[in-house]
Amino acid sequence: MLRRPRRLRANSAIRNLVRETKLNIEDLIYPLFIVEGENIKSEISSLPDVYHFSVDMLEDEIRELKKLGIEHVLLFGIPHDHEKDPFGSEGYNDNGIVQRAIRKIKEIDSEMNVITDVCMCEYTSHGHCGILTDSGYVDNDKTLAYLAKIAVSHAKAGADMVAPSDMMDGRIKAMRKALDKEGFEHIAIMSYSVKYASTFYGPFREAANSAPSFGDRKTYQMDPANSNEALIESELDVLEGADILMVKPALSYLDVIRRVKDNYDLPLAAYNVSGEYAMLKSAVKNGILSEGAIYESVMSIKRAGADIIITYFAKDLAKMLKK
Repeated sequence: MLRRPRRLRANSAIRNLVRETKLNIEDLIYPLFIVEGENIKSEISSLPDVYHFSVDMLEDEIRELKKLGIEHVLLFGIPHDHEKDPFGSEGYNDNGIVQRAIRKIKEIDSEMNVITDVCMCEYTSHGHCGILTDSGYVDNDKTLAYLAKIAVSHAKAGADMVAPSDMMDGRIKAMRKALDKEGFEHIAIMSYSVKYASTFYGPFREAANSAPSFGDRKTYQMDPANSNEALIESELDVLEGADILMVKPALSYLDVIRRVKDNYDLPLAAYNVSGEYAMLKSAVKNGILSEGAIYESVMSIKRAGADIIITYFAKDLAKMLKK
């Protein structure tokens, strides 16, 4: 049996040279859930230590993130239920919840990198990620124009990057064209290129109030058993002009992260999703696992090939890394 050379075990300088992976605070993106109203900072029951914030309550949170060294946030907006309609019009309202949050964050800290989720599920009355046909299916081509309008509206408000999570075919090309036409050539697109129809999204759907009112999203999200499709979807996004690719979820799809990383030169993000967070957070809080399990699990995402990690653990990890 082969053994690790004794010099490698004993010599710390050599160990540092051969170390393949290092998790950095700069790698992390922290999701924020923004709700309508005032004086709201309310813990999300399915996501311990994660909160709903009204726009007026963002300052302390942004200051804390900056103090921890976290430089990137990903915004999800939750409008009032009565503002939702079949066309998700609050999503591209220039005075909508996300648009106001972008402006507020930039007012608090102009150097905070603000990334926005571009999808329609939080804004549509039916909870699906696009415009529906009369028979109840998502109309892919009709939806593209609405997604492009949302991306442009976010850019006008001051977003540094948009992140389409809808999984409509052709949306990267549509957004790139619309952004460029409006003078936003500098706005990057981080595409949810590989997004599986996963059961690990459960807590998020409570947090974002975005569960579909009927059916599911399997017609436009990916089959968890299929890893070959990940390369097809990534290739299409590369050709359409995506700046960053993404795999979601992360922990159950480490093999997919590696396959995408090995095949494309673009930066690769991975989303450590709500169900993954909630399970591990619960295990740590109940003494089943130590806090080190958080670091170990997120490190596995980095080791698999992710350059960027979107995670609700960002604050926990920042504190660990600062030690």
